[in-house]
Amino acid sequence: MTERTLRQVIPGAETSDGAGVRIKRSLGQHPSVRLDPFLMLDEFGSADAADYIAGFPSHPHRGFETVTYMIEGHMLHEDHLGNRGDLRNGGVQWMTAGRGIIHSEMPQQEEGIMRGFQLWLNLPAAEKMTDAGYRDIQPEQIPDIAFDGGRIKLIAGELTIDGENRRGAVADRSTQPIYADIHLDAGGQVTLPVPEGHNGMLYLYEGDARLGDTALQRSAANVLGDGDRITVTAGADGAQLLLIAGKPIGEPIVQYGPFVMNTREEIEQALQDYRDGRLTA
Repeated sequence: MTERTLRQVIPGAETSDGAGVRIKRSLGQHPSVRLDPFLMLDEFGSADAADYIAGFPSHPHRGFETVTYMIEGHMLHEDHLGNRGDLRNGGVQWMTAGRGIIHSEMPQQEEGIMRGFQLWLNLPAAEKMTDAGYRDIQPEQIPDIAFDGGRIKLIAGELTIDGENRRGAVADRSTQPIYADIHLDAGGQVTLPVPEGHNGMLYLYEGDARLGDTALQRSAANVLGDGDRITVTAGADGAQLLLIAGKPIGEPIVQYGPFVMNTREEIEQALQDYRDGRLTA
C-alpha cells in the first residue's frame, strides 16, 4: 500500500455562469486545468438570492455528464426528454448529455442558502453519441456510512470502509468514478483506498484537514499524487470534504462552451446540429 500525497493545488476562482450565478471554479478554469476524466468542478454557495436567483435557463450539452450535488437548497431540473427533478438537500442529479440534451436548472427558492457542487465528467469517444439520460437520486438512495471518527456519503463508486466494501448510488460508469462526501469529527481520521492509476482530488469545503502531514487548502482542487490510498485527518473543528477520483480516458479533448468532443470537426457538427434542431434528434 502506498500513501498518496498532495501533487498540486488548484484554488477555486470566483466567476459566474448561467444567467449570472456566482460560483467558485477550480477544475475547468481554462483547458489546461483539468483532471482526466473530470472537466470542471464548480462550487456554488450563498445566502444572498441575488447570487443564484437567475439560475441556468435552457441550454444545450453534448459529449459528457453533469453531476449536481445539493448540500442545501432547492433547484428544479427540466429537459427536452420531459424529465423533471427536484434537487433538494442531500440529493444528486446525474445527467448524461450524450449526443445531446437541452435542459434548465432553476432555483425554487427566493431566499435562504443555496449551496452545492456541479462536476463535469467526460465521456470516452465511444460513448459521446449515446442516448441522453437523467437520474434523480434522492438523499435516502445515497449510502450514508458511519465509522469511528465520522461518516461518508458515497454518491458514486466503491470504497472499502472499515474492512467492508461499499457501493455508491452510481456504480456503472466506464470511467469508474468515485464521488464521496466525507464528514470528519474533530480530530477524526479515515484511510480510504483510491485505485492505483485513478486520477483523484480532495475538495475541502468546511473546517480544516490534512492529507498525511500536509494541510489541505479550502475551496480548491487538492490534486493527489500516485499511490493507492489516502489518509485524511480533521482539525479541531472537524472537516467536510469531497473525494473525487476516476479512471483517465486519455483521449483528445476539444471543448466549445457546452459541447465537449474529441475533434474540432465534431464540435462544428455539434454547433450545426444545434442550429438545425438536430442536436437531440
